[in-house]
Amino acid sequence: MKAVLCEELGPPERLSFVDLPDPAPGPGEVVVDVAFAALNFFDSLIIEGRYQTKPSLPFSPGGEMAGKVLSVGAGVEGLAPGDRVAGYLGYGCCRGKVVARPDQLTLVPEELGLDKAAGLIITYGTTLHALADRGGLKRGETLAVLGASGGVGIAAVELGKLLGARVIACASSPEKLDFARARGADAFVDYSREDLKTRLKELTDGRGVDVVYDPLGGDYAEACVRALAWRGRHLVIGFAAGDIPKLPLNIPMLKGADVRGVFWGAHVEREPAAHRAELARLFDWAAAGDISAPIDVVLPLSETAEAIGRIKRREAKGKILVGA
Repeated sequence: MKAVLCEELGPPERLSFVDLPDPAPGPGEVVVDVAFAALNFFDSLIIEGRYQTKPSLPFSPGGEMAGKVLSVGAGVEGLAPGDRVAGYLGYGCCRGKVVARPDQLTLVPEELGLDKAAGLIITYGTTLHALADRGGLKRGETLAVLGASGGVGIAAVELGKLLGARVIACASSPEKLDFARARGADAFVDYSREDLKTRLKELTDGRGVDVVYDPLGGDYAEACVRALAWRGRHLVIGFAAGDIPKLPLNIPMLKGADVRGVFWGAHVEREPAAHRAELARLFDWAAAGDISAPIDVVLPLSETAEAIGRIKRREAKGKILVGA
């Protein structure tokens, strides 16, 4: 089978495209013929050794995938060859076939394309956990979404609307804001041209926003915490802007506000039943067309380095997938 390998830590250009033997399932294991692997910002970090998960070399990037069950090992129940499945493995999905545990896989409804299923697990899974569980987003509240045209950003726009919020999309260009507008955002901030804190205050008549969905970090974080409403919640998703911010803690104190961490990978591991329920809910929404799970582009597996590079350069509008 073909596989993309990180054999030495470094930028995407150092990834290798190689041939590996086909895997066989052991007891309690499933081999999946991968149709699509989906990429995320953390893939640019994990291949450089800058992510909290540090696999042993060599390894394949790609945390999520969808495909068809090829074979099952002894003791596996509930899955059979030919079943359409999707799963979150953390890393290792950028290869033709993967080995997974049954509890890492979820059946994909026939009405849902495997490309959509592959691309929504991490972004929409992270976002539903963030907004509904960690953020406690309520109908009628205001949600500000940073990086609103990227994978998790669009997920936050769509899920925020489904959960009944007024959504303010924040992005770095009019084109990216137009993309969020087409997915239902109500108001907009171009933080390449406008002061983020000031504009968020203006769009809420001085009250401030109830929930901030922040996958960027950097200087954007403090501006958004300063724009929170009384009892607002700032959700820490990640640090795509590059820097981990250091916040003056008097700001949340004076607002009675919370800064809440969202570590979806640990949530999946520690609370698997809740994760499976969330994923089933998302698959149903996607199959019904309630969420779009937009795909920017599907590139060949051999172009995984270019795919990760596009995400690192913040060029993606929706998810970037690689496929056989």
